[in-house]
Amino acid sequence: MIKVMKLQKAVFAIIIAILALVAYLIMSANGITWSKYILELSGLFLILGALLLLYPILFARKDKEGCVELDPDVPVETAKPVEE
Repeated sequence: MIKVMKLQKAVFAIIIAILALVAYLIMSANGITWSKYILELSGLFLILGALLLLYPILFARKDKEGCVELDPDVPVETAKPVEE
């Protein structure tokens, strides 16, 4: 089971890509010749966002129960056996 997903960087990259795409549409409508570079930048940010979305899933570690652990730096507390 996936416990924690930190996808904030991926969301920021996708938002920047969408903003760059809107900027490209405005610039191309006004006839600016170098607007194609903004479109390329938008595509690069979309690819980066997609890779950042996949990174935690592809490189996740499994714990003892076989569950996927996406934040392996946080120590998992185990229950102590009951002594009678």
